[in-house]
Amino acid sequence: MDQALLDPGLAGLLLAAFSVLWVALGWLWGRKADGLDEYMLAGRKVGLALGSATAMATWVTSNTTLVAPQLAFQLGIWGMLGYSLGSVGLLLFAPMARRIRALMPNGFTSGDFVRLRYGNFAWRVFLLVSLVYSAGWLVSLGAAGGLLIEALSGIPYLIGATVILTICVLYTLLGGLRAVIGTDYIQTIIIVTGVVIVGVMTLNAVDLEQVHGRLAQMRPRLLDMLMPASLMFLFNNLLFGVGEIFHSNVWWSRAFAFDRGVGFKAYLLAGLLWIPIPIAAGFVALSAPAIGLAVPRADMVGPMVAAEVLGVGGAVLLFVVVFAAIASSLDSLLAATGDLLVEDVYRRHLRPNASPRELRRAASATVVLLGFGTWLVVALDITTLAQLLHFTGALVASTIWPIAAGLYWRRTNKASASLAMLLGSLGGLLAYFAIGFYVAALVGAAISMLVVLVATWLWPAEFDWRALEAES
Repeated sequence: MDQALLDPGLAGLLLAAFSVLWVALGWLWGRKADGLDEYMLAGRKVGLALGSATAMATWVTSNTTLVAPQLAFQLGIWGMLGYSLGSVGLLLFAPMARRIRALMPNGFTSGDFVRLRYGNFAWRVFLLVSLVYSAGWLVSLGAAGGLLIEALSGIPYLIGATVILTICVLYTLLGGLRAVIGTDYIQTIIIVTGVVIVGVMTLNAVDLEQVHGRLAQMRPRLLDMLMPASLMFLFNNLLFGVGEIFHSNVWWSRAFAFDRGVGFKAYLLAGLLWIPIPIAAGFVALSAPAIGLAVPRADMVGPMVAAEVLGVGGAVLLFVVVFAAIASSLDSLLAATGDLLVEDVYRRHLRPNASPRELRRAASATVVLLGFGTWLVVALDITTLAQLLHFTGALVASTIWPIAAGLYWRRTNKASASLAMLLGSLGGLLAYFAIGFYVAALVGAAISMLVVLVATWLWPAEFDWRALEAES
């Protein structure tokens, strides 16, 4: 794309409008977020409508809107359809959210559960995995914002990334989880409406037979339903998505924040609504050969194709949809990672006697530091979004079995959780470098499963569920 389809002035106006809207809403909702519970968990009374919207919007992110087209461009049909299996994580977490709320009515973070269930060593291993993953996701989201703005408007990558990070930090800082969930609700409406419009416009503008013909002629492997790498990616992405959701404090904090009886319904509805989003986002990449578009880097294919096919109006619409999608995930991750650092690092390791007021101030400071640290790494622009994100897949997949077994199996012992996360992460990383990103989570999850099952069978232990409720 030799010339950006969005005038920089128009793009700047859109950014300014988003900035004013989100920050104003953050201030408005933040007026009720004085106490620690209000700031970190929105008072633990979030209803079904807001709950479903925040879960769905948070999972529609740069992974969905930018990485799904990238993987369709690289891996073909399974690259596009494989991302839709990310919904499985949300669907499986629905019953877990209900159990989490019942077992830990006063819990704050996923780290609280691991500490109480498995002890300090497993807890610290889990924190390392979770924080490395959170850092990778934060950077991928910030980079995605910069790529989107640069691809559509020509505004330099770093300026775009700086703007979106600053906006999300400001309204998350002002309103905490209340602001995050409230803006997610609006962003969900924008995302769903925009995706429907873009899908209809694309189908009207592109000849499907021509797309198929050009793919068959120029890149036939993308149509191969038996491409080994694509099939491996299909199962790898399924486990990666499950691992992301099972362990991440983004989803646990919502389980604690939702009112009683809401968690199961909210996650189930969010998972069902999410399924078609990555398919629609990935489809546009397959039309790149048909329109003769030269793509300089694979993670820019989605915005470039949509802008080329749909024109200026489509570029504006895509800009708004992807910006909303990225913001809805970035704010959630800032809030949830901040909670994890404050509760599990600052309070549990550094200031065990800190007052709620001190913890509230620490939560605000942590959001600012996370935003600034993310900006520093984004400025380096060292890797593509998919590479960065899937590097963490080996780590998070190793947490699936310790989390699931810990919630439902009384006899799962402490050592099995620690070994499963350590050996699963190590095996997944070795597979990542020796074979490819599309098997890292698969290997990590398989090793973790084997360790948990064998260790529980050989050395069963008894756990009293009341320990979670009493000390959380």
